[in-house]
Amino acid sequence: MIRAILSLAFALALPAAAQQAVPSAPTPPPVEKPELVRAFPHDPTAFTEGLLIADGNLYESTGREGESVIRQVDLTTGKTLRHATVPDGLFGEGIVAWGPELRSVTWHGGRGFRWSRPALKRTGEWRYEGEGWAMTDDGHHIILSDGTPRLRFLDPATMKVVRTLDVTVNGRPLKNLNELEYIDGQIWANVWMTPYIVRIDPATGVVAGVVDLSDLVAREGLTDRDSVANGIAYDRVKHRIFVTGKNWPELFEIRLPKAAR
Repeated sequence: MIRAILSLAFALALPAAAQQAVPSAPTPPPVEKPELVRAFPHDPTAFTEGLLIADGNLYESTGREGESVIRQVDLTTGKTLRHATVPDGLFGEGIVAWGPELRSVTWHGGRGFRWSRPALKRTGEWRYEGEGWAMTDDGHHIILSDGTPRLRFLDPATMKVVRTLDVTVNGRPLKNLNELEYIDGQIWANVWMTPYIVRIDPATGVVAGVVDLSDLVAREGLTDRDSVANGIAYDRVKHRIFVTGKNWPELFEIRLPKAAR
């Protein structure tokens, strides 16, 4: 885990001259610092694992055993409008909206759940192998991360794997892919324990760009090592991007510089 984080940081920080000294080395992805559009209040007790906007509503899932919930949140105030509790003993992870449902995963145990939307009533359960970290969708498949460099594409009808995608940066596998969001034809993923979001080509798995949230991390000023950037939501109607982190007191609307879009 630490090796993957250091590899990413080293690859991104490697001087241009050193990169050019190795002709066979892949071109490193561009690193972009986002523009801050607006800050909103966010529940600082929320250990954020999943974030999404569906039908104009903001939904969030939180982690930790005994504290994991799925909830609808008022964007402007950060207040919880309704919530449902993940079964006892499970560590809640990411969520995805599909049809009239939300579907959620848990860290260990291979148990996923179905929830009605917006009432958040638990309506069913599904199973998967390995860990569950986060989910998004590309309009055809549900995409699942599990902490490895491999993303799984699931058939929404059966929740079975139909294909996989290995993610690489500078030609190397990139693990610790956490919260996911599908934005304008790319898969965005928080890299756990770093301030980076990577923008992944869904056809090749190659990291096409890196969004550096270090300024927002510094603004929050949290000292708990677990209070990392995690949570990406995209308003597909109004084309707005939101990010937050675990136990962050703020949620941010951001946009990339025009040159990076």
